[in-house]
Amino acid sequence: MRVDLFDFVLPPERIALRPARPRDAARMLHVPGSGAFGDHTVRDLPHLLRAGDVLVFNDTRVIPAQLEGHRGDAKIGVTLHKRVDLRRWQAFVRNAKRLRTGETIEFAAGVSAMAETRHADGSFTLAFAGDEPVEVLLERAGRMPLPPYIAGKRPTDEADRADYQTMFAARDGAVAAPTAALHFTPELMTTLADSGIAHETLTLHVGAGTFLPVKADDTADHAMHAEWGRIEADVAERLNAARARGGRVIAVGTTSLRLLESATGDDRVIRAFAGDTSIFITPGYTFCAIDGLMTNFHLPKSTLFMLVSALMGLERMQAVYAHAIADEYRFYSYGDASLLIPAP
Repeated sequence: MRVDLFDFVLPPERIALRPARPRDAARMLHVPGSGAFGDHTVRDLPHLLRAGDVLVFNDTRVIPAQLEGHRGDAKIGVTLHKRVDLRRWQAFVRNAKRLRTGETIEFAAGVSAMAETRHADGSFTLAFAGDEPVEVLLERAGRMPLPPYIAGKRPTDEADRADYQTMFAARDGAVAAPTAALHFTPELMTTLADSGIAHETLTLHVGAGTFLPVKADDTADHAMHAEWGRIEADVAERLNAARARGGRVIAVGTTSLRLLESATGDDRVIRAFAGDTSIFITPGYTFCAIDGLMTNFHLPKSTLFMLVSALMGLERMQAVYAHAIADEYRFYSYGDASLLIPAP
């Protein structure tokens, strides 16, 4: 499909620079498969779901994956996006023309890394020096990797260390937050449980590739970056059992959705999964694992807007986004949410 079909005009003032406080006070647009949209808040979620439904969260934890350093007199910016092993990460590099393989980048606090390999997409594999875990080095020298549409408008600060982390964050490795889950609070989770709505977690370490624009003119020519994920066997078993009882599997965030779909066959059975996924979902895709999606509002021409258009239909999502813009919903990572429930 032509990528320009997924374009729309978003006024800059619709981009949220800070999250709602409290988190579950954010607005949420309920979008059924047909009929009118419903304007709600995230706190209304227990009333919009049914007893027996299961919400699926991503428990990845965002690491301070952005580093500023130098190679000689050249300033070098680094955003880690995928772990290779204990000491090596693949990274996007700013001012990469000033960096050659074999050269060392010096960061703050005595942290350094060698440019080991340059890849075809311009990224590098960096090998960090020393014996300390890379995560420890990042806590010392890195900063939270806010999306460029926020970082370009204000500096990252201490509040972002908490704001850009979900309540489910448990497993280090993401360089972008699974932002739909940022709306949840312990109080909301209690209300959901009291309403008979269960939840499960999986892990998908979100990479910085999620922020990359689609440069191809046709979706068939776009290559997705791989991300590592895991679904435990007991989680898959409980999700399959919930669906067998008539419950719906509702992915919280496109990251949860993509991993669930990667782990599910045409037989609609969710299976244990551990490994990389580069699944790219566009209109025409047949969903096998999920019955709904809670997600924020996404960038024009992004793979994520393509995904929600695959779920609900492109014309439907164009109408959804027009409503959200006109009604002053807040967009992107710190913005408001939508609850998308396609027709069965």
